[in-house]
Amino acid sequence: MRFSRNKGSIPLWIHGFVWGTLLLLVLLLAGVIQTLNDRDVWNGWTESAGLRQPSYAERIYLHEVFRTRANTWSNLFYVVVGLYAIGLGCQDRKERPQASSGYLRATPPMSFLFGAACCYLGLGSGLFHASLTRWGQQLDVAAMYSPLVVCIAISLGRWFPRMSRRQIPTWPVLGVLVIIACAFLYIYKWSMRSGVVLPGLILAVTVLALADRFKRGSRFCLWWIIPALLGLVAARICWLLDVAGRFSGPDSLFQGHSFWHLLTSISLAGIYFYNRSEQTTDPAPVAGPL
Repeated sequence: MRFSRNKGSIPLWIHGFVWGTLLLLVLLLAGVIQTLNDRDVWNGWTESAGLRQPSYAERIYLHEVFRTRANTWSNLFYVVVGLYAIGLGCQDRKERPQASSGYLRATPPMSFLFGAACCYLGLGSGLFHASLTRWGQQLDVAAMYSPLVVCIAISLGRWFPRMSRRQIPTWPVLGVLVIIACAFLYIYKWSMRSGVVLPGLILAVTVLALADRFKRGSRFCLWWIIPALLGLVAARICWLLDVAGRFSGPDSLFQGHSFWHLLTSISLAGIYFYNRSEQTTDPAPVAGPL
C-alpha cells in the first residue's frame, strides 16, 4: 500500500481513517477488559465444545473477558481489511468513474458491502474466541462465509451490471440477496457442515474469478491472485499445525490460529484488490445513486 498520491495509490486520508479507527477500537477493547475482567461476564452463557475440550493450543482463561487472547485480538486483521474497503468505496463515490474503471470501482456500494462483511467477520470470530460460547461459535462460522458471498455478488454484478431496458443497476438486488444469504447461513448454521459450505463458497469464488478472466473487454492484475492463494494455503497449514499442537506453546504470543486470522485476512485483501484491479474497454457500469 503506497502512501504517494500517484494514480493507483491509496490516499493518505484512507490510511488515517483505517489506523485511527483501529486505534480507537483497541483503546475501547482495552477499556472493556480493564472494567469487566473481574466480573466473569460469560458465566451463564451456553458453552461451546471448545471451552472444555479446546481445539486450539492457546491457554484458556476461564473467568476473563478474553478467554483466549491472541486468538481474539488477531481478528482485528479482518477489521483492517474491511475498513480499507470502506475507505476505498468512499473514495470511489467521491470521484467520477473513468471510462476504464472496472465494476468494483464504478460500484462503491459493493466495496461498502465487502468492507462490512469483513468487519462482521472480525466481530463474529472475535466474540467467539473471547467467549468460547455456543452463540459465539454460531456467529463466528456464519460471519466466515459473508465476505465470500459478497465476492460472488461482485462477480455476478460484473456480468450483469444492469437489468431491464431502463438500465437499472443490479447492485441493490445483489446487496439484498447477500444480506438474505448471510442471515440464512447464520440461522441454519447448525444444520450445515462448515467443512462443506466453506470449501463450496471458496470453489464458487474461484470459478467465478476464472470466468471473469474471459469476460470480453475486462483485464485484471493477476499479481493479486498470489497473496490470495498463498495466504489461504499458508493459513490452512498454520491451522492444522495448531490443532495438532505443533505450532507453539499455550502461552506464546504467536498462535497458529491467530496466524490463520492474519493469513486469511491477507487472502481476502488479495481477492478484493484483484477485483478492484479490473480495467475495461467497455463503458463503466455506473452504480447509480447510493
